[in-house]
Amino acid sequence: MLSQFMVLFGFFALVLVSIFWINKAVRMFDRLIGDGQPAWIFLEFTALTLPGVIGVVLPIAAFAAAVYVINRLSSESELTVMQATGYSPLRLARPVVTFGVIVAVMMSLLAHYLIPASLSQLNQRQDEVSRNITAKLLSEGEFLHPAPGITFYIREISPEGELRDVFLSDRRAPEAPVTYTSSRAYLVQERDGTRLVMVAGLAQNIRPDSDRLFTTYFDDFSYDISSLIDRDAVSLDKVAYASTFEMLRNPSAVAERTTTSLGLVMSQVHGRITSALLCVVAALIGFSTLLVGAYSRFGVWRQILLAFGLLIGIKIVESMVVAPVLENGALWPLLYLPILLGLALATGLLTLATYPLFWRRMTRRARRVEAEIPT
Repeated sequence: MLSQFMVLFGFFALVLVSIFWINKAVRMFDRLIGDGQPAWIFLEFTALTLPGVIGVVLPIAAFAAAVYVINRLSSESELTVMQATGYSPLRLARPVVTFGVIVAVMMSLLAHYLIPASLSQLNQRQDEVSRNITAKLLSEGEFLHPAPGITFYIREISPEGELRDVFLSDRRAPEAPVTYTSSRAYLVQERDGTRLVMVAGLAQNIRPDSDRLFTTYFDDFSYDISSLIDRDAVSLDKVAYASTFEMLRNPSAVAERTTTSLGLVMSQVHGRITSALLCVVAALIGFSTLLVGAYSRFGVWRQILLAFGLLIGIKIVESMVVAPVLENGALWPLLYLPILLGLALATGLLTLATYPLFWRRMTRRARRVEAEIPT
């Protein structure tokens, strides 16, 4: 059973990761390539988003693998044979628990190390790419707006890197807008930034107060395009990038350093732990729900729907307990309520599957008592 769980888990994880990843990659491809970034930047960014995508789909893949394997064992009567030889539902749950723990270890590695590191690196690389104003400007035949109040146009870029028929409109100062045009221009990298050197051009300055246009012809003119970007350093002091050990050791210091609330820090750190435990809960619910109920030639689709509904209910409870913790960090134990609820449901379903006659008798007795009560 454990080997089948792992094989089906790998299949479902691959399918789900591909779907989620392609959806993100398409939006990122449109934005990066539209900004003139090379293809390797797109591949790097999509690779950095991969740990976060895997972290989202692991509990779903664990649940789907457990449901699929038990459904197949039930339809092929293998589960019935195992139960007939003396294997109780609690004994059959051992490989499910082992499978859930393996997935939880994977999820812990992602939640505590890989996802924070990838998010930090992605944020840093996004800042570096946004500062690369040269890549944004090297798009011929298109009016670009690299910054508010700036319009830039290049008719053609020669193989030697010469910019031909350049148009640059600077309207950042409404009282003195300037328009530059030149037949040739070059991008020159200097120690303090990047400059646009225009050759044989014209500068047009409009004075709104007098409605007059002043023109200046120049042989060469240097324009600092590095001023078009924000030079402020990117801040990596965010809760999502902080280490789990640091948040557990001194959450107040992390909240002060990241200028956030203590509730957000506690929600973040304990959310990483509960996300791993949810993998065990999802696998147990998918397994235990399919053991309940009598044999039917129509399959176990009712139990599958019940398992899916229970998992959705646990996720709803999980979303409900986050808000109180964000307001008061001392309420962080509430974050473990969905896990405890899921374990209680799985234990109850396994008990029901272990003692079906007892529960049937209790149900019949309750019905008889209800029938004897006068209306």
